Amino acid sequence: MNSSTKLIFRILSCVILASTLIVLFSLMIKDVLPKDSLQQVKAYKPWSKETVEVIEKLPLQDGGRIKPFASYAAFSMLQLYGERSIKVADDKGKKITIKPTEWMMDCLFRPSVAAEIPTFRVDNPDVVTAIGLTSQSRRLRYTYQQLEPAIPKLFQLAQSYEKIDEKKRDALQQGTIDLAYNLRSFQVFIGYFSFARSGVEMRGGGENGQTRVAFMSDVMASTPVIREMIERQRSTGEEIPENLTIMLSQVIDAANFAKYGLLMLPPDDESIREWRSMGDRIMDVMQGQYAKPELAIKDVKAWEKCISQVDDEQAFRSALIPIVTAKVDRAKELKSYHGIVAEVSYYKKQFPLYAMIFFLLGVVLSSVMWLLKSLKVSNAVTLVFHGLSLLCALCGMGYIGTAIVMRSYIMWRPPIGNLYDTIIFICFAVVAVLLIVEWFSRLRVASTISVVAGLALVILARRFELGDAKDHMDPLVAVLKSNYWLTTHVITVTFGYAAGLLTALLSASYIILRGMGFADSSKDFLKQITKVAYGCLCLTLLLSLVGTVLGGIWANDSWGRFWGWDPKENGALMIVLWTLAILHARLGGMIREWGFHLASLFTACVVSFSWWHVNFLGVGLHNYGFTSGKNSIWMFYYGVVGLMVFGAIMWLVEFVSQQPKHNSNEVLQDGNIAEQLY
Repeated sequence: MNSSTKLIFRILSCVILASTLIVLFSLMIKDVLPKDSLQQVKAYKPWSKETVEVIEKLPLQDGGRIKPFASYAAFSMLQLYGERSIKVADDKGKKITIKPTEWMMDCLFRPSVAAEIPTFRVDNPDVVTAIGLTSQSRRLRYTYQQLEPAIPKLFQLAQSYEKIDEKKRDALQQGTIDLAYNLRSFQVFIGYFSFARSGVEMRGGGENGQTRVAFMSDVMASTPVIREMIERQRSTGEEIPENLTIMLSQVIDAANFAKYGLLMLPPDDESIREWRSMGDRIMDVMQGQYAKPELAIKDVKAWEKCISQVDDEQAFRSALIPIVTAKVDRAKELKSYHGIVAEVSYYKKQFPLYAMIFFLLGVVLSSVMWLLKSLKVSNAVTLVFHGLSLLCALCGMGYIGTAIVMRSYIMWRPPIGNLYDTIIFICFAVVAVLLIVEWFSRLRVASTISVVAGLALVILARRFELGDAKDHMDPLVAVLKSNYWLTTHVITVTFGYAAGLLTALLSASYIILRGMGFADSSKDFLKQITKVAYGCLCLTLLLSLVGTVLGGIWANDSWGRFWGWDPKENGALMIVLWTLAILHARLGGMIREWGFHLASLFTACVVSFSWWHVNFLGVGLHNYGFTSGKNSIWMFYYGVVGLMVFGAIMWLVEFVSQQPKHNSNEVLQDGNIAEQLY
């Protein structure tokens, strides 16, 4: 093959590789970013910053832990809307961004306004058509007002689809069920304080026997009298008066609306762990099951006063402050307020977002540095861009490290307990190790890989959080509630994942650099990459083996067996066996640099299966983090295989170009070809 043909072949392969990566990246972005639809909410008036700051630290119980109102609102919005902010336009067309806390306040305190906000994300237009509405486009956002006429049919279809096994449901059926659940959650939010807005109709309770509206707190204060009347009627065999029956029916309805959702009333007894909702407390008093009814009546009356002044925000805030203060003080007495302020700050600071920005900036700076280097610009100029890229990598790593420390403080446990934790932990570990490698080797390629890997992993973390729409600070499953094992087994295994992915990244860089034609001019440079990748592969084997053994000891302690062929255990064993196979093949001379790096690149698939893919299988004792879609992992596999194909093609080009010009029979008889292949 002559030099011109070789160049054309190399360019075509590079174009194919770049095109594949661009397509995969575009599909991922298209899959996660829905179309934006700016709808007009004429009556919308933004909440003031002062009011939002009052309520965002209100403690409530959700998901088995005490969390701030702001976190509850954020994950509720994620579940329904798919993002952490909603953009609307006011009556003058001015763009308004509604944050989660403000949105939840609209739902609770201004339900008529909340009904006009495009809250519901519908990915499948067939769902909208199936419930009798006109679908306009994919992933359009709908308001409650738009969906309300179709609610009866939606709930009917969802009820019928729920009878189908989850694994056998198609996209339409699952989408219908999801929309029904989201609408039900929204109805809970907008109806939660209906007892304070509507009161209770007292037929014949006004002057001249007219109907009057009483506060729920007044009805609760009259509970002893009401219960006495009911007992007297029952003892004499007489029917309960119609007006009393109607009143009690209203109380029950209002209590049911406020029964679910926000568990914002802390227990009076420190031995009781469960918090109560407003609806629970109303029924506790009405049924005579609460030892301190005066406290519950006081709570209800405070909310009635607060909500009655919602049109005057300053008065509303003045009434809200003592409510929040009382709940915060009680939570502190119960030692349940730990981390609330830190959690509010954590989500406000958006550490992963800023880490992503710094890593992205680092990628750009590093790309410019390599471009200038290829154009043979002075070393001083390229060094400036290299230094700035390193600074961005350090800043990104600092933000991720801060996020890990804050999450550990808030959750009061070691840093890894679920899939989201592993992503940011692996991100920090990979970037840190690569920067250490850069410090000792001065390769510059290590710093470039660090920002690329950091960016990819932070995007994965944000995508996972948005797609999963769950609070990843919620308590762990019972078997994971062991700080000792979380500190030893889980962290060791996660470090093993990080080392395996780092090995694959180094091998990917080797394949790309050598495939682009740097072999002749940078042999020492590529050999350095091989040495570092080899060391990382050895570290992968060590950490994975130790972590697997520690996991077996933990399994024996928790489940009474050391090994159970669980998918997660099998995945860990696969990493150990694969790394052993590569090392033995390398030591035995069966593979050389090309073969080593192609095999090491495939380590990314093996690690990803053990770390991530087993959560899609739906079996085993290690399924702690199910996710809704499998497309991303398959796109990753395709990307790795595509890069391996690119490497194989580039090896073939290099191999053929290095052969002496003699006939094919002589080439086939050459005994050294087998060695040259790898």
